[in-house]
Amino acid sequence: MGQTADILTGTIADGGQRLDKALADASGLSRERIKALIGEGAVLLDGRVVAQVSMKAQAGATWAIRVPPAIAATAQAQDIPLDVVYEDHALIVIDKPAGLVVHPAVGNLDGTLVNALLHHCRGQLSGIGGVARPGIVHRIDKDTSGLLVVAKTDAAHEGLARQFADHSIIRAYRAITAGVPVPSAGTIRGSIARSSHDRKKMALVADGRGKHAVTHYRVLTALDGAALVECRLETGRTHQVRVHLASIGHSLLGDPVYGRCPPRLRPILSALGFRRQALHAAELGFLHPLDGHPLHFTSPTPVDMESLLVELAV
Repeated sequence: MGQTADILTGTIADGGQRLDKALADASGLSRERIKALIGEGAVLLDGRVVAQVSMKAQAGATWAIRVPPAIAATAQAQDIPLDVVYEDHALIVIDKPAGLVVHPAVGNLDGTLVNALLHHCRGQLSGIGGVARPGIVHRIDKDTSGLLVVAKTDAAHEGLARQFADHSIIRAYRAITAGVPVPSAGTIRGSIARSSHDRKKMALVADGRGKHAVTHYRVLTALDGAALVECRLETGRTHQVRVHLASIGHSLLGDPVYGRCPPRLRPILSALGFRRQALHAAELGFLHPLDGHPLHFTSPTPVDMESLLVELAV
C-alpha cells in the first residue's frame, strides 16, 4: 500500500505578503515547493483551490496544503569516493574529478556523483519538487573537473538557486586554449542555445533566441601555441566556456566537440594521454543560503592539466 499525503493546515496571521511567501513562512516548506504544490492544485485558501502564486495573502484566511509523499529516487546509493571540500547540515561542496558524471542519464545510469552523494549523505539531501534525490543546483560537464555545491535541504536549495539566478555566485575556471587570445583580456557576450544542426552541441544564436551568456576572460600565461586562461562566469549556461572560447577562435585543447587540436600539439596530448577538454572549475564563492556568511573555495589545477602546462611552457 502506498504512503498517504500529509495535510498541513493553519491560519494566515499577517496579510499583505505574496501567498507563496506567507505559506512558506507558516508551513516550513520552501517557496519553490509551495509554488509547485499550487501548480498541482494541492493548496486551498478558505476552502478554495489556489490558482495564483502571486496573490496577496489576507490576514485570518485559513489554508490547507496537501503534501504528497516524496517520489523515491531512481538512482541507487553507491560507495564512490568523494573529495569533500566543505560540508555542513545544509550543503556540501565537492571537488569533482574529470570523468565523473554529475547526474544519471542514458548511458550513465550509475557511477555518478548523485549515486555517490546518496551514499555519503544517507538521505539528508534536498527534495525540491517532491523528489527524494540530491539537490543538484548546478552542474559541470563529465570531463570538466572542479568545484560544485549541492544542497542538503530545500531551504538551502532555494537560497543557492536564487544566487545562481541573480548571478551573484563567484565562479572562475582555468582553461588551456589553442593559441593565445588577443586581446589578452576581454568579455565574450553571446546567447547560447541547442544547435539546430547537432542536438548534442550548444551554439551561439542571434539575440532573442537562447539564453543570454557572458564570460569574462584573461590570459594568465602565454604558452607554446596555447595559453592558460582564466574565465569568470557572469552567467552559467550549458557548455558556456567551451562555446564562447571557440567562438573567438580559441577552443579548449582536448575538446572533442567544439575544437580541433592544432596538428603540432597533437603529439603532446597523445603522449600525455590527455583526452578531455582542458577545463577546471577552480573557484567557487557564495553566501551561505541559511545564515548569509560568505563561503569561498579554490581548487588546485589537477595533475593532468599541470602536466600539459609543463609540456607547453615556453
